[in-house]
Amino acid sequence: MSVEMETTVALLGRLSSFSELSTDELGRLADVAVPRSYEPGEVVFHEGDMGDSCFIVLSGSLKATHSHPDGRTIALSELRAGDMFGELAMFSGESRSATIEAIEETNAIALLGPDVRRLLIAHPDIAIKMLSSLADRVRTANRRIASQSFQGVASRVAGVLTSQVAARQAEGAAETHVRVQMTQADIAQLAGTSRESASRFLATLERAGVVELGRGKILVLDPEALQGYVY
Repeated sequence: MSVEMETTVALLGRLSSFSELSTDELGRLADVAVPRSYEPGEVVFHEGDMGDSCFIVLSGSLKATHSHPDGRTIALSELRAGDMFGELAMFSGESRSATIEAIEETNAIALLGPDVRRLLIAHPDIAIKMLSSLADRVRTANRRIASQSFQGVASRVAGVLTSQVAARQAEGAAETHVRVQMTQADIAQLAGTSRESASRFLATLERAGVVELGRGKILVLDPEALQGYVY
């Protein structure tokens, strides 16, 4: 088994959906997984596309967005290493319910519908776990949208940055000077505000010495001070 295959098997085994599979079963699943890589801003699929595959993030991050009829784009969630997406359309046979776009350089694997369905026939309990994972994502998105409806711009933007810092610290980043590889437009979208409003608040944070702004990235100098803006 190659190093790349071993890495994929290890990642699949850490997912709750596949945790009860044997190493051989994980190996068979990894064997049919198709590697994918995406540059920042690259779209994996658009809302309304037809699709019969799901994806698992290996590294990097993506955002799921929904387009409103009035032209607004609403950010639903962020996806990071270990997250699965695309399974809703794969199960239902309907079109994609959201657009998925890479925030930073991202590596993922694609699992084709026929391969996943064969796995579910052999292990029906996995379907329940996959649906549970999907339900968790929906609940998280609902909580975030509900919370943002009661927050001002400053709190929403600070909240997005704080969650980014926490995710990167969980991946091994230091307690201070945490680099967030996101554009101000991405942050504004996840915060549910305009880019102009987000940029004004980020400039305020920079003047306060909380962050340092760069092209396509933000260095969070003082995560504790940043947390103080969230309410």
